[in-house]
Amino acid sequence: MAEVRPGSQLSEAAQSELLDLCEDQFAQLEKLQNEIILCEPDSCETPQDQSVNRLMATEAELKQWLTVEPKLIAQNSEILLHAGKEEMLKLCSELEMVVSCYEAKRDKLRETKELEHKWLEEKKDMLIATSEHVNRIQMEKENLSEHSMLQDTKAKIQKMKVYQERLMESLGEILEKHVPPPQNESSTSKKKRNNALEINKDLVLLNEILEVLMNKVLNTPHDPYVTIDDTFWPPYVEMLLRYGIAVRHQENNFKIRLETFF
Repeated sequence: MAEVRPGSQLSEAAQSELLDLCEDQFAQLEKLQNEIILCEPDSCETPQDQSVNRLMATEAELKQWLTVEPKLIAQNSEILLHAGKEEMLKLCSELEMVVSCYEAKRDKLRETKELEHKWLEEKKDMLIATSEHVNRIQMEKENLSEHSMLQDTKAKIQKMKVYQERLMESLGEILEKHVPPPQNESSTSKKKRNNALEINKDLVLLNEILEVLMNKVLNTPHDPYVTIDDTFWPPYVEMLLRYGIAVRHQENNFKIRLETFF
């Protein structure tokens, strides 16, 4: 029963009866407390035996409480009315909290539902667009003739050739601008200069070295190494090795190959 606070709303008879009930309950509580204090556990019992005895006592008390029929603590209707009001106010407060929790949960579920519905609509639009694209491709494929396919392939090949030529031209311009031509580090004498010019005529340009390395990789992938001879200018070879464009043979330093870029 909810707590009933004595006050001006209760009559003197109700207040007197309520105080008598409180005194009776306090006396009964004090009696039970004294019995608990006097009921000391047997020192000979083990903790396990004590736990079993407590469990048996609790079960017996539970059975006894189940057989007892509930009865009113107070007979005064005024006390019962005020106690009922207090209990109803407490129950209303708890129910308001439950309603607030369920409203928050409902709002969250509603927000989740809206997000899921939006996601579903987006997926439907995506499915419709994909289906239309597939149908359009199928129609184009059916209407596409062999002649048009051949022309399209030729056009793509021509574009690739033009693109390759542009790349080669760009590579040539870069090499011409940033890579110096082969020069022999000779003395300042005229005789040695003339000999250097004659030797430089036999040296291979950098783009030719790259072309030789690439052709070797494509033609004989099982043996991609190229032997270095006098036509390979050493600074070119050193530059290719230093920047990771080419690598030396593990056993023969006079052989190089193009680095694997894939």
